[in-house]
Amino acid sequence: MHHTPGLAEALAAGTLILDGGMSNQLASAGHDLSDDLWSARLLTDAPEAITQAHLAYFEAGADVAITASYQATFEGFARRGIDRGRAAELLALSVQAAREAARRTRAARPLWVAASVGPYGAMLADGSEYRGRYGLTIAELERFHRPRMEVLAAARPDVLALETVPDTDEAEALLRALRGLGVPAWLSYSVTGDRTRAGQPLANAFALAAEADEVVAVGVNCCTPEDADEAVALAARITGKPVVVYPNSGERWDAAARDWTGRSTFSTDQVTGWQESGARLIGGCCRVGPETIRSVAEVVRGT
Repeated sequence: MHHTPGLAEALAAGTLILDGGMSNQLASAGHDLSDDLWSARLLTDAPEAITQAHLAYFEAGADVAITASYQATFEGFARRGIDRGRAAELLALSVQAAREAARRTRAARPLWVAASVGPYGAMLADGSEYRGRYGLTIAELERFHRPRMEVLAAARPDVLALETVPDTDEAEALLRALRGLGVPAWLSYSVTGDRTRAGQPLANAFALAAEADEVVAVGVNCCTPEDADEAVALAARITGKPVVVYPNSGERWDAAARDWTGRSTFSTDQVTGWQESGARLIGGCCRVGPETIRSVAEVVRGT
């Protein structure tokens, strides 16, 4: 076994490629995700499908797999009659599925696993993760996140992906819950323009992570590729940390029709600009598939 450096070490040395959307990869493989648990449902029903989705991205050139735990919470599983013990097993399984994909990948390069910690709103399954401001205190949000983060940390991922965070209150709660877990994290906001989805200035949002030693990268995801451009430079300037960026394809989600509309605006031309602005973790989120990730990897690696 070759030594896999820590993620912070690797980011200091160069740019890593993230994967793309888990859900679109599973849907294109024929899995029905019209469920409140979304891709997390397959942890119970078809974990091999999740491993296969990770494998497709690793084979396309991704260095980092983000686990299928975004929507996996004790509360969400409880609504399906799954008790806490089994829910904890499923959270750990999300990390194991990604590790198994890494094991099967033919590439000789080091591969990492990022355990996804989605926002509180993802558990509600009503789109409120795109608004934030849930009416909960920071302490209440910390109490929601900490048990799940403890279980994911115990499964030994390389990093926790605190992702699609719509709100600075939730970011504060996540950063508090992160303390003492012994696993580094990246903090990634969902944004519109130069503000969080809840409307706070991004400069303030990024500043929260500047002093957190556990945070190895900060940035944005699940936004338009265009919104990512300004945000990358801002995150680098305010935090001095490596930047993580993985926007959506640019298509629009129509919540009423429960479908995507418009066309993709994700261009690999933007990747070089993101790198020059300080991005060291680059990939895609919703509707970004293995072919796009392959193109991103080619740009980053100059092949």
